[in-house]
Amino acid sequence: MRTQVAIIGAGPAGLMLGRLLDLAGIDNVIIERKSADYVLGRIRAGVLEQGSVDLMERAQVAGRLRAEGLIHHGTDLSFDGDRLRIDFAGLVGKHVTVYGQTEVTRDLMEARQGNTIYEAGNVAIHDFDGNPAVSWEQDGVTHRLDCDYIAGCDGYHGVSRASVPQEALTTFERTYPFGWLGILVDKPPVAHELIYAHHERGFALCSQRSNTRSRYYVQVPTDEKVENWSDDRFWDELRLRLNPETAEALQTGPSIEKSIAPLRSFVAEPLRFGKLFLAGDAAHIVPPTGAKGLNLAMSDVAMLADAMIELYAEKSAAGIDNYSQRALARIWKAERFSWWMTSLLHTFPETGRFGRRIQRAEFDYLSGSHAAQQVLAENYVGLPA
Repeated sequence: MRTQVAIIGAGPAGLMLGRLLDLAGIDNVIIERKSADYVLGRIRAGVLEQGSVDLMERAQVAGRLRAEGLIHHGTDLSFDGDRLRIDFAGLVGKHVTVYGQTEVTRDLMEARQGNTIYEAGNVAIHDFDGNPAVSWEQDGVTHRLDCDYIAGCDGYHGVSRASVPQEALTTFERTYPFGWLGILVDKPPVAHELIYAHHERGFALCSQRSNTRSRYYVQVPTDEKVENWSDDRFWDELRLRLNPETAEALQTGPSIEKSIAPLRSFVAEPLRFGKLFLAGDAAHIVPPTGAKGLNLAMSDVAMLADAMIELYAEKSAAGIDNYSQRALARIWKAERFSWWMTSLLHTFPETGRFGRRIQRAEFDYLSGSHAAQQVLAENYVGLPA
């Protein structure tokens, strides 16, 4: 087999890249180690920046998003019950759209024109400095795909970054001493917009997937186990961390999914190694506090698709030569914002009472400063590429 671009990973980043290349007439094959049902079954967030919505439009897959996406013109912050609404529309004239990552993936899967190989075992990358190829096993047979370039969109634990020699890669990482225990429930959300809450017991988030499905989170230690949390215990803890008005309005019900996600910040540099390019979670991880993970992945593959289109249409390598530097400039700004939001809203055992007073001062400053609120809004709705 031969193609122009081999894409490893059929998550939203790989599928979006494949879609953009399809529309530009660039041949590509996507190779995914999991089944299509498994990929669709992954529960992820879905707060889309305007740039991600625009990319869905460009990819001609925005029909359901337009019909079902929930436009949010702001978000609420709460600190020990005191609330502050950040008015995106009034501050920066923009908004975000709530539309689940699972739905983004489904839309891209249904629009897929090129070849997607699911359940590919033992995926391996070969000779990305010369004549690149990808191999995999399926039904006891080893297959090989020769290509011009490889796009590694296979996540933090994927083979793409792991194939790069350690001496060629510089990584930056911070692991946080807590995770998010999340619950998905078929009940209307407690508020029209998201609520980010800081409490002395820990962080909480009231989020949503639709007008009838809600997603809630509470901060827990990294060694916590899902099995220790009944639905009743979760709801009781969530209410304690919300202001009384919100807690009273909360509609509870049996969970349809419950899991704990660790929090980390991670960046790999550079993002190009010969004819191998990294994008999405293969290149970076952000804490979910700032809703940047999916949006960064979309930004990466938009840049990479434009670079590939320029290469094949205009025979210019300027785009692929600049991809790593350009993408990393935006990645680090998003990393900063996600770190800042995480630092403001979570409890950190090591900082003690002094740390909480600093957080309170930060919240009070934010509450009284139009400029500070504007900075938050500008970052939350998405910085330009």
